[in-house]
Amino acid sequence: MISLGYNSLKLCVESASTTMVIKKLLIASLLFNSATVYCANGFVVKDIHFEGLQRVAVGTALFSIPIHIKDIVTDEDISNTIRILFATGKFDDVRVLRDGDSLIVQVKERPIISSITFSGNKTVKEEMLQQNLGTLGVRVGEALNRATIANVEKDLEDFYYSIGKYRSMVKAVVTPLPFNRVDLKLVFTEDISAKIQQINIIGNHAFTTDELLSRFQLRDEVPWWNVMSDRGYQKQKLGRDLETLRSFYLDHGYVRFNIDSTQVSLTPDKKGIYITLNITEGAQYKLSGTIVNGNMAGHSAAIERLAKVQPGKLYNRAKVIKIENNIKQLLDHFGYTYPRVATHQEINDADKTVKLYINIDAGNRFYVRHVNFEGNNITKDSVLRRETRQMEGAWLVSNLVDQGKDRLSRLSYFETVDTEMQHVLGSPDQVDVVYKVKERNTGSINVGVGFGTESGISFQFGIQQDSWLGTGNSVGFSGIKNDYRTYAELSITDPYFMVDGVNLGGKIFYNDFNADDADLSDYGMRSYGAGIILGFPISENHSLSFGLDYMHDDLTNMEPQVAMWRYLNSVGINPKVATTDDKTDSYATFSADDFFFLMGWSYNNLDRGYFPTSGSHTLLTGKVTVLGSDNEYYKITLDASHYIPMSESGNWVLMGRARIGYVDGLGGKEVPFYNNFYAGGFNTVRGFRSNTIGPKAAYYKCSAGNTHYSDCPVEKSSDAVGGNAMVIASAELIVPLLSDKYANSVRTSLFVDTGTVWDTKWQNTKETRAAGIPDYREPGNIRVSSGIAIQWMSPLGPLVFSYAQSIKKYDGDKLEQFQFNIGKTW
Repeated sequence: MISLGYNSLKLCVESASTTMVIKKLLIASLLFNSATVYCANGFVVKDIHFEGLQRVAVGTALFSIPIHIKDIVTDEDISNTIRILFATGKFDDVRVLRDGDSLIVQVKERPIISSITFSGNKTVKEEMLQQNLGTLGVRVGEALNRATIANVEKDLEDFYYSIGKYRSMVKAVVTPLPFNRVDLKLVFTEDISAKIQQINIIGNHAFTTDELLSRFQLRDEVPWWNVMSDRGYQKQKLGRDLETLRSFYLDHGYVRFNIDSTQVSLTPDKKGIYITLNITEGAQYKLSGTIVNGNMAGHSAAIERLAKVQPGKLYNRAKVIKIENNIKQLLDHFGYTYPRVATHQEINDADKTVKLYINIDAGNRFYVRHVNFEGNNITKDSVLRRETRQMEGAWLVSNLVDQGKDRLSRLSYFETVDTEMQHVLGSPDQVDVVYKVKERNTGSINVGVGFGTESGISFQFGIQQDSWLGTGNSVGFSGIKNDYRTYAELSITDPYFMVDGVNLGGKIFYNDFNADDADLSDYGMRSYGAGIILGFPISENHSLSFGLDYMHDDLTNMEPQVAMWRYLNSVGINPKVATTDDKTDSYATFSADDFFFLMGWSYNNLDRGYFPTSGSHTLLTGKVTVLGSDNEYYKITLDASHYIPMSESGNWVLMGRARIGYVDGLGGKEVPFYNNFYAGGFNTVRGFRSNTIGPKAAYYKCSAGNTHYSDCPVEKSSDAVGGNAMVIASAELIVPLLSDKYANSVRTSLFVDTGTVWDTKWQNTKETRAAGIPDYREPGNIRVSSGIAIQWMSPLGPLVFSYAQSIKKYDGDKLEQFQFNIGKTW
């Protein structure tokens, strides 16, 4: 039996070998100084046997090789057989032996991966590792390729080197198991990133080194307050910093600027890095003019206006790129979606000028055949279609497609919105625009729960459906039932009451409120009413609204207190003086019917409805009583929020919120005390119990000798009465604490809330001073709290948890550290 292995000596013998034949073959081999001589005639295979097969079936192995029984086999056929079997990726070793007229194929199957685990990986997430290994064919159930595993080790270590972790190692541990299986474990030994000790720039004269380094992401010094930066080295960041440096010089006219060399030196212990950049600044160049040519699709005059530059101005690459983008946007507006705009520079070193040659190829004009939607299993197509701005049959305009995407994202019906242009087969100038959406739960159950050391537990309930039965109409019912309030409200909004986007909303409500049990000044109020409002879009981001409200209020059991009696006196009601012992006459009653005219202005350019990462939302609302009302006053409120992304991924976001309100009487009348502003609680200043920030009730305590309430002494309390002015401000840092896969469903933030409420009509008298009551006209009594909040888009709706500690509080404030709410996010 003679072994015929791959890359080994192959001999083909038709009969029993003799010494003389072997000698002749060896002599021939030496004489011709060539590879082993193979039998040209071969031999006829009468049988083929496989040895070592476990999982691979014999039939599968026979089918994959080029040799079959009764074939005349040569050495070349055997070599091809070995190569083909190796190429299947199922074998670690292949040998072919001849036994007479039979071939014996000996194989060693590669083991199957039974499990893949990771240990010590903190920088690289397990999901990313699984995904990358899968693309290389390293997955559970596949054969183990040791060469591939070695490359994986090297590639991972190269990755760690690129982020400055030079002492990190990756080792693949393969543990054999029965039945030719193995466990694969990647063991990571991670080290901290090497710290940049110094960044040197050599050759800079026009700008200082500090000025240039201030634009770098890499730092050799980091101020204590800069929590977003560190001195860790990353190769990718260095590449971006070099491009930033190049762009900075080109934007200041240094056309011949060049980075001559980049030297990265590692300290012997691999913990420190020194970076040296050698640059040549060159001279500043000025523009001498522009020449535009090419296929401009009939818009040459407009393009030449866009490309016009003022001769003598310093060359600025950013402005050149802006010219190119403006030309592309112009052509895109007319359906030329994929124009090619290239700028060639003619540099004159003699007079230090640059002439721009802008070459344009407008390309094909594209038309939209269909606008399609995918993923909207609940929301009707008509609801999505009315938000798009790209029309079917019209030119394709990328800006209009993007506007549709932005408007769909703001609806709050969808978790993600993506767009895709699909070319129509057989039609080179037509595309289908496809909006791919992932729907979220548009309904929510609104449950508010709060707990504090001083407040105990509070509770509220409501149901809201932002897209009722997929129609886009909002239907909501909210109700509160507790010791001091019974409240119910039904609201309906049609966002497209008219085809041009005019929306119509309406509500009815009922309220039975006992303020004494709600930490407010003592009174009872039963009210009901209805309202209607129309909204008018005036641009993509701006809208106006107008409406009418009616409200009936019955007030009872009003215990005499300064702010309340001030209001009653202004509307012509002067309750008789009652002593503290005469409980039957100590409470006043009052009824009012009021009609309001409502006005509002809104601006919204948030990138999405839920969990926005950029943009602003501003809402200015006002209402004023109209003819026929028992009260006369106006009320104005401004709410604003702004999101600033701190990272490219949008995981780090700085958010600011503000609320400003003012209400005042008309015609000499006071504002109804029950329409004051209040602060404290989940939506204003977290960490404080709802509505407890601001002025407190000063109760009259009259005796038999008092003939008027102004003569009665007063007594301070902790019951809130609110004020006619309010300012709330919050700063919030949204941070990523969970995997990126939860970025659209979970949000964590650190916050600082501040707020104050005051009464501009308050009058400090000797009675209030004697009672130790502060001057509630002062707006400077600012409360401050800080804490952490977590939001989760659960199947029940948005769940929000917050825990806050007060930093600054005043007498009478009531704290509520932990607060929980369903149905409200920011």
